Amino acid sequence: MGKLNCWEAKKCGREIGGSKTGELGVCQTAMESRLAGTHDGKFGGRACWIVAGTLCGGKEQGTFAQKYHNCEKCDFYQHVKREEGPKFKLSIILLNLLKSSPSPLESLKRSEGRSLRG
Repeated sequence: MGKLNCWEAKKCGREIGGSKTGELGVCQTAMESRLAGTHDGKFGGRACWIVAGTLCGGKEQGTFAQKYHNCEKCDFYQHVKREEGPKFKLSIILLNLLKSSPSPLESLKRSEGRSLRG
């Protein structure tokens, strides 16, 4: 069995096609392509603590700065950290990755804006 993504470990049902997407929507983590492959995960599934707007205990956690202290206590975060050992990517590196490339949605908005003006 491969490494679990957060939605598999937490059984939240918010992955693409998940049982709770109709009620709660698809989690940003399950769509965050800029984190794809991080810690061998699918999309942001093994770096969920970096992604804003995730749910924990049924409540939206907000930005990285707002949620990180809760996330670093999370059993899934601790599991990934142990499992990756010295290959664990520090949050600052992952945040810089997100900052250095626009999200797919931002890219789409920019390209649509150009086509409307062009």
